[in-house]
Amino acid sequence: LPAIDVKTTHAVLALSREYPGYAYPMIGLHPEEVKEDWKEQLAELRKILEEHRMTGNAGQTADSPLISDFIAVGEVGLDYYWSREFENEQLEAFEEQVKWSVETQLPLMIHCRKAQNEMVHLLRKYEKEAEELLSFNKFVLGVGGVSTFKSSHLREDLPAAVPMNRIILETDSPYMAPVPYRGKRNESAFVIEVLKTLAKAYGVSEEEFAEQTNKNVESVFHL
Repeated sequence: LPAIDVKTTHAVLALSREYPGYAYPMIGLHPEEVKEDWKEQLAELRKILEEHRMTGNAGQTADSPLISDFIAVGEVGLDYYWSREFENEQLEAFEEQVKWSVETQLPLMIHCRKAQNEMVHLLRKYEKEAEELLSFNKFVLGVGGVSTFKSSHLREDLPAAVPMNRIILETDSPYMAPVPYRGKRNESAFVIEVLKTLAKAYGVSEEEFAEQTNKNVESVFHL
């Protein structure tokens, strides 16, 4: 469960406690939520992150950077699609949260829209330091309902360029509902339609595609 600010970070923590083994929390400030109070938001999120670094994976020492109730720093990144009003603030906020990922050894969940060049330029600075986590050859792509749209070329493009072990399924709820629910409020349960579409595109059974994408999630998020 990705968070987008302080309020939703508390919400995803609560929901994850209610559904252990099904829901796992992330922590982060989404680029569209970077406003005048972004520094205060980051400071509070950092405090929450520190508080929850001591209660995670059993069998590790309390000062281990891997211990955390959170499985990732996210959803963070850059989004210049609607406006560049907070362009510099987004860059600063994103870089700060990249540092959190490096320090805590938690993976990054990145949202990037109309800012690919800026994103790659920023991440290059951390490629060596975060080799195990941020090295580009370890990235996976989250694919959602867009892949089911009639106008989408993902059904042809993905199998031609992206192996199945680099794909995870993304609900993108409550937006971008897949066919046949397009135009309605997206629900997490609808992700089955993405699975069906991509399995057909890759020429494998739904069971095989589900098994592989589940493995990918477990590998990235250390579940």
